[in-house]
Amino acid sequence: MTDSSDGRAGIDVRLVEQLIAAQFPRWSRLPVTPVAHDGHDNRTYRLGEELTVRLPTAASYAAGIAKESRWLPSLGPALPLQIPVVLADGAPGSGYPFPWSVRRWIPGETPDHARIDDMTGFAVSLAEFLRALQCCDTTGAPVAGEHSFYRGAALHHYDRQTRHCLAVLADEIDVGAAAAVWERALTSEWGRRPVWFHGDLAVGNLLVESGRLSAVIDFGTCGIGDPACDLVPAWTMLSGAGRSAFRDTTGQDSGTWDRARGWHSGKRFSPSPTTPSISAPGH
Repeated sequence: MTDSSDGRAGIDVRLVEQLIAAQFPRWSRLPVTPVAHDGHDNRTYRLGEELTVRLPTAASYAAGIAKESRWLPSLGPALPLQIPVVLADGAPGSGYPFPWSVRRWIPGETPDHARIDDMTGFAVSLAEFLRALQCCDTTGAPVAGEHSFYRGAALHHYDRQTRHCLAVLADEIDVGAAAAVWERALTSEWGRRPVWFHGDLAVGNLLVESGRLSAVIDFGTCGIGDPACDLVPAWTMLSGAGRSAFRDTTGQDSGTWDRARGWHSGKRFSPSPTTPSISAPGH
């Protein structure tokens, strides 16, 4: 008997089974199971052993489905790590109102649940991935804006919100120091041609296999613009030699790093919890 008690945002196993049966009957005999570590913007289910189903949890995340289907096929061959491969695009149905997709399963564990043999090597691999991503062809690519939640756009978009959060947190943090970080981040902008950015390099969107970084997933907030938002792992995941290696390998200028620190600080000012740092065993 199917367990459908995992529902969130109106999505559960039974709904996924209904969508697959109605739209992709060739896969209807495959079992549907929730993944252990699910995201917030989208729900992911295993479909048999080799496939996954990805369903946005709200209208604001639905645009990412079509964007990934359009752009991942052209980005993938140019990148040194695995990224999702979309096999089929699903339509609203069975009471579910958004587009969704079927993809290949990518094996691995998120860095906070995996053994990492060499944290400096992990940092270099991530930086090399970003450099390769920034070199991808941008012709016709989506410019940073509402679809990316303004990641990749100028930080000024979040100025009012950030200052409000600073005022609210006046009794909990050193507002003067935090404001100084934010003010410095606002003093520069990306003055070069727009480049591809991922937009959400949280620990849950990286996969490790056999002790090494192997894949980057969830491109729902990707686009072209300022890549500073992709440097946030320097603070959220890395420290010491790993952070230094990441900074050296990315090859970005000081202004871009100031904006990256602003992005990181803005996440810390927000009510949502920050991602904990990770390190290799024994480090």
